[in-house]
Amino acid sequence: MKPDPANDNPKPCQICGKPSAEKYRPFCSARCADVDLHRWLGGRYAIPAVETDEPDDETILPDDGNASGDD
Repeated sequence: MKPDPANDNPKPCQICGKPSAEKYRPFCSARCADVDLHRWLGGRYAIPAVETDEPDDETILPDDGNASGDD
């Protein structure tokens, strides 16, 4: 069986720059994986979003004052 050419030159760890390890890919170690997780949970990484003034659901019904939901 031929070795996988993708494993011959692994991409560097996104945290420290060392070669990534198969077990922790795309990181080199559990420590770097944990550092990345901490950054996500701490809000250091964010996905940009565009805020709009329009409601997400166009089927919002006007409030008729009946809080019980019975008609």
